[in-house]
Amino acid sequence: MAAITNALLSIVVPLYNEEENVTLLTQKIHESLSGYNYQIIYVDDFSKDGTRHKVSGLNDEHVHLIALKKNYGQSLALAAGIDYAEGEYIITMDGDLQNDPSDIPKMLEYAVSGEYDVVTGIRQKRKDSLIKKIPSKIANFLVRRVTKLDIKDNGCALKVFTKDIAKELNLYGEMHRFITLLAHLEGAQIKQVPVNHHARHAGVSKYGLERVFKVVADMMLLLFIRKYFQRPIHLFGILGVLLIILGILINIYLLIIKVGMGEDIGTRPLLMFGMMFILAGIQLFTIGIVMELLIRTYYESQKKRPYRIKNISIGGRTA
Repeated sequence: MAAITNALLSIVVPLYNEEENVTLLTQKIHESLSGYNYQIIYVDDFSKDGTRHKVSGLNDEHVHLIALKKNYGQSLALAAGIDYAEGEYIITMDGDLQNDPSDIPKMLEYAVSGEYDVVTGIRQKRKDSLIKKIPSKIANFLVRRVTKLDIKDNGCALKVFTKDIAKELNLYGEMHRFITLLAHLEGAQIKQVPVNHHARHAGVSKYGLERVFKVVADMMLLLFIRKYFQRPIHLFGILGVLLIILGILINIYLLIIKVGMGEDIGTRPLLMFGMMFILAGIQLFTIGIVMELLIRTYYESQKKRPYRIKNISIGGRTA
């Protein structure tokens, strides 16, 4: 217990229009972590309500507020908080009071034991609508089937990371949904524990049915990076060769018609398709992966982050 209470903990909480929840959430964190050494890092993702002023008005020395210059989304808000965090253990959670801070101490015990780099929650008796549950089930199913990583609840925001793993996650886009999988790809040892889950205390959920498509798209990108990032020729080469062969076969067929039968092929759409297949065999999918590599190289090689901070305050005072 002494090792846990002496270590600095960083609780990172992205906020977007959560002015009605932030005061009670802060109170619950204080109650749950009484006796611990911790900092609460609220990252305001350019809220349209009074969230930023509510946090500043807390005048709490434990509370650090990072105000972003525009709305970047949950992944980059998390990234900003994790980059700023100084704790030996970094804890992430949502700002809508659906996660229970009282679960943090038992999760910390597993992390401090040294056996696990990430401790993630499994929400018990989820108090969510089907609009949120369906995409979550799809994501969990895909992760288990494709990666063989048996994570029962990828969508639970309540997680405890060791500092080393958290700082290496390189979140971007909307990859917060697969943050446990990203940690696994970094070699993290993961422990899953049951945690409480509550209905939203106040405010409105930011999720809709479009999240289903975002989950699938992000999952495909993540799996592509995992499987082909170091050997893209295994994907692009095979697809390219198949399309080139198809284009050549079409052109051979047209050549036979032209030479053997004397027919005019210049106006045939099939000739255009044959050439297009050959070109597509060289170019298909390469634009997307090259852009992805350029973006990652731009931010990582120059030590730049894909977000901008307006200001940082501690205890309501500008740092």
